[in-house]
Amino acid sequence: MTDLANATVLITGATSGFGAAAANRFAADGARLILVGRRNERLDELKSKLGVPVLPLALDVRDRQAVARSIAELPDAFARIDILVNSAGLALGLEMAPKTSLDDWDDMVDTNIKGLMYCTRAILPGMVERKRGHVINLGSVAGSYPYPGGNVYGGTKAFVEQFSLGLRADLLGSGVRVTNIEPGMCETEFSVVRFKGDPSQAAKVYQGMKPLSADDVAECIHWVAALPDHVNINRIEVMPVQQAFGGFAVNRTPAGAEAGATAKDR
Repeated sequence: MTDLANATVLITGATSGFGAAAANRFAADGARLILVGRRNERLDELKSKLGVPVLPLALDVRDRQAVARSIAELPDAFARIDILVNSAGLALGLEMAPKTSLDDWDDMVDTNIKGLMYCTRAILPGMVERKRGHVINLGSVAGSYPYPGGNVYGGTKAFVEQFSLGLRADLLGSGVRVTNIEPGMCETEFSVVRFKGDPSQAAKVYQGMKPLSADDVAECIHWVAALPDHVNINRIEVMPVQQAFGGFAVNRTPAGAEAGATAKDR
């Protein structure tokens, strides 16, 4: 396994969920950490607990210019990034497409797609120049298995899956690795954010089952990063035991007929 004690790891979305858990897991190895998030107080709190060199970056990954500037201006001790964990992302709402908010769709596209692109593009040239590095993207099973109300969120995670594969094709021979981690149901702040801060609605998502934890996913992130440099895990799909994918949905009401109408009614 690769010794990560001297690695420099940049983690987006580090103030909660997968990002915070990954920060803790890499800190256990003694890695240097660049923690990116929008909430200064959470970044400072996390830094105080980790016991390793930490550079907090209060940054909105959706801001293209700010991302480029922040990466270009990293101090020397943190400038050689070995591992990028693109953890920043969110789901907003669970409405059907004809009724959903376009603002929510924009926010998901800007964060889950554009933010990931901006961070990756800013960091890749240095990795390629050094002929080593690892881009670890946080996708979702929603990128492979659609569900009602998942619409644009699932679409953004399908992008992450294909983008990760595209990076692998582009980076062949560079020594840079790319992995897409695709979790299923995981109890973090994810559902609280999706339901606009309603904890009771979020709790119903996991009622009666044991979901993954952020630490479970952080172990997956750490494992792929710690493998020998010649080993690339293209993707990991991970679900709780109590979750699986279902069959196709079929609407048996003839086109133009009201749902529930009988043959006699028609």
